[in-house]
Amino acid sequence: MASYICPDRAVEFDGDSAVIVTLGQHIDPQVNDACIRLGNCLRAANLAGVRDVVEGYTTVTVHFDLTNGNQKFIQKEIRRLVGDLNGEIAKSQTSLSREVSLPVCYENEFGPDLGDVAEFARCTKEEVIRLHTTRTYRVYMLGFQPGFAYLGSVKAKIASPRRKTPRIKVAAGSVGIAGRQTGVYPCASPGGWQIIGRCPVTLIDWTVENPFLLRAGDRVKFEAVDRLTYDTLLSKLT
Repeated sequence: MASYICPDRAVEFDGDSAVIVTLGQHIDPQVNDACIRLGNCLRAANLAGVRDVVEGYTTVTVHFDLTNGNQKFIQKEIRRLVGDLNGEIAKSQTSLSREVSLPVCYENEFGPDLGDVAEFARCTKEEVIRLHTTRTYRVYMLGFQPGFAYLGSVKAKIASPRRKTPRIKVAAGSVGIAGRQTGVYPCASPGGWQIIGRCPVTLIDWTVENPFLLRAGDRVKFEAVDRLTYDTLLSKLT
């Protein structure tokens, strides 16, 4: 397997308080796995001044505090870690993921855009649900809002583009599609994804040390449930 990392070009400053490490140019599970592994190693290195390490689809961004760290030293140490990890990351096949099952109610009240996605796909609503629930998705990264997991990839047939006009408020638990991505809104917020259902599961718990249910690298399966099951599961959260 070819290496994903070119230390001479892949480690670049992003402003004066961040460094971006680029491990690939295209969305790919192996590249993303390399990002997650490198992110874990960077956190474990505990470099002075580093405030956060954020894995993306193909990048790892290291944010640091200029008042508590040396910019050039941090970049040098990142380059060293990238170089040391290059071979291991490229050849590694070990999965870092867990498998998480999420129930989803796709009934009309919870899936206002299900009909639009079906029209885009030129199929029935039932077929959209079947295609959405018969695939295992990878959590590529968290972003947009705390705990929001970008999952991919949905079947091309139902990869409906974002809404032309975003909603001012999307309910917590809403399950959406945006192109080849799907995801669940952990909190109520504005949003432009096509909403096809709702999940009665808490994705954030601020009372615990690791508050997010999903993390980068996890595998997610959606399970269609009826309204009664949805209400029963939701009642257990209150």
